[in-house]
Amino acid sequence: MIALLIAGGFSLLYSLLLTPLFVRIFNRLKWGQPIRVDGPKEHEIKRGTPTMGGLIFISGSVIAYFVGKLVMGEQPTPSALLVILMAVGAGLVGFIDDFMKTRQQKSAGLGGWAKIAGQIIIAVSFALLGLQFANDAGLTPVSTHISIFRDLPFDFMVLGPIAGIILFIIWVMVIVTATTNAVNVTDGLDGLAAGASIFAFGAYLVIGFWQSAQNCASTAGEAGCYEVRDPMDLAVIAAAFLGGVAGFLWWNTNPAQIFMGDTGSMGIGGAIAALAILTHTEILLLLIGGLFIIETGSVILQRIYFKVTKGKRIFLMSPIHHHFELKGWAEVTVVVRFWIIAGLFVIAGVGAFYGEWLLQQ
Repeated sequence: MIALLIAGGFSLLYSLLLTPLFVRIFNRLKWGQPIRVDGPKEHEIKRGTPTMGGLIFISGSVIAYFVGKLVMGEQPTPSALLVILMAVGAGLVGFIDDFMKTRQQKSAGLGGWAKIAGQIIIAVSFALLGLQFANDAGLTPVSTHISIFRDLPFDFMVLGPIAGIILFIIWVMVIVTATTNAVNVTDGLDGLAAGASIFAFGAYLVIGFWQSAQNCASTAGEAGCYEVRDPMDLAVIAAAFLGGVAGFLWWNTNPAQIFMGDTGSMGIGGAIAALAILTHTEILLLLIGGLFIIETGSVILQRIYFKVTKGKRIFLMSPIHHHFELKGWAEVTVVVRFWIIAGLFVIAGVGAFYGEWLLQQ
């Protein structure tokens, strides 16, 4: 518990106090944000704002986790290290994309398939490593079962050892690529993705903490207990990311002094995907990340409708946050209202998680 508080507090202060220093460094490196030529005209004033701010809260969150463990004299766990692997790996893909954009001063960096390829490499590594490191109870960080609030009866391994592993890896790939790209799509207004992700990390902090309190290893197999490896440490790393993003949001709100870039949005998406898989709440992510689903869905619907109707559009512009901007909503209004939506989804997700536990009693 104390490690959780230390990690969250340290990462918060790291991002809050050091972001101005990083802003000056990024300005000297000329890491300025290019703007979409087809985007809202009001965004032109944002051209040149320092980007790649994800480097700040990702590094701060990772350092904070190890500080919390060091202070408490505890060993890092495989589960938390896998979250770090996913966040840093996905963030690296985003960093390459951001770096190419700033060097070329164009809104297009890595091609879409190149991003997907990078995300797949990280997802496959995560899945294979997650099946290792069994504890004394035989639990590995990841499970080959599909899960909602806990593992469902269906196990990929019933299809055979080879086919089961292959399909499980594909399942992880789908979760990782969908989540990282969904957060990336949401990151289009000052503070939007950061604020929404704070709610998501808060959800996994609560879930990890509750799973630790109701873990089968400590409750002697009571009804409703959870068979999850290292749940408290998952809460610790979730707290570290929550604090890091919250400190960054202080400088990222409108008018943003720095953007997280694809480095940050993909890093956040990777961390959230990893937390969902490791807490065995994969399908519940549809609720916890509800705003991200809406944002991505708006892009998919727009493209399908555009092709089917040969040029017509559902929204004035996608993702949907730009639609409301073009309808005359102030950027701050869109962001705050979308935060409310994100918060309501998270409340519903955590409520459903707790409700399922009550039904087990």
